[in-house]
Amino acid sequence: MIYVCVTAKDNATTIGLVLWKVRQVFTEFPREYQLLVADDGSTDATAEVLERYQHVLPMTVFRRDGPRGYAASVETLLRAALERSDRPKRDSAILVPPDFAISPDAIPALVRRLESGADVVIAESLDGNEPFGLRLLRRSTPWLLRPGVRVPGVRDLTSGFLALRLVTLKLALRDRAGALLESDGICARAELVARAAAEARQIAVVSVPSRPAAGSRTETSALALALQLFRTGRRLRIRAPGGGGPGIGAKLPGEQATS
Repeated sequence: MIYVCVTAKDNATTIGLVLWKVRQVFTEFPREYQLLVADDGSTDATAEVLERYQHVLPMTVFRRDGPRGYAASVETLLRAALERSDRPKRDSAILVPPDFAISPDAIPALVRRLESGADVVIAESLDGNEPFGLRLLRRSTPWLLRPGVRVPGVRDLTSGFLALRLVTLKLALRDRAGALLESDGICARAELVARAAAEARQIAVVSVPSRPAAGSRTETSALALALQLFRTGRRLRIRAPGGGGPGIGAKLPGEQATS
């Protein structure tokens, strides 16, 4: 089973299209899947859109009256996937952005890597059409997150498009008495990659195209985001993969996904 996890907050204009695109992808790339969607206290018509699609898709929606943040939404979805799975070594979860920042068209490339033996697959989007400041931020993220968050060989830790085998998630949660993620927002994206990678036997990277997402951050916010990442890298201490990091040699070869 593939659990496609989508976090939504005020994404009424795009969430329905994303969900329908996921359905289209799995029609052409037949695999057993379920959609898990977290509505983090949206104040627009997101809830109404999700209700309509809930009747026609294999989907469960987790709604909150008030926002709790990206990290809490992601953790709700991942824990739900783990609870539903009876074969965590086989089953997987894929996080998909709600705004077409990266298209669901990339899902088959990530699934193929899981089927080839990878435990964690990161969608890397470094040369998209985002403002220059945000593209520079993506490229600088591994440096900004040192020394506490290190995943050698992975250049884009913040795309928000990630696939992981559920047994890897189970291992990551094993020693966590509280929440899996200590940070939020863009920092939580990188933290999730690092915590999953620390338990993975094999990590793969898939290069994917991107485009500006509806409501995406402006270039003027890049410095503020960089400061958040810098502080997170000095606050967290996450074990690097394999004790010292897998390096390029431990990854599966890169693959170009289409959009």
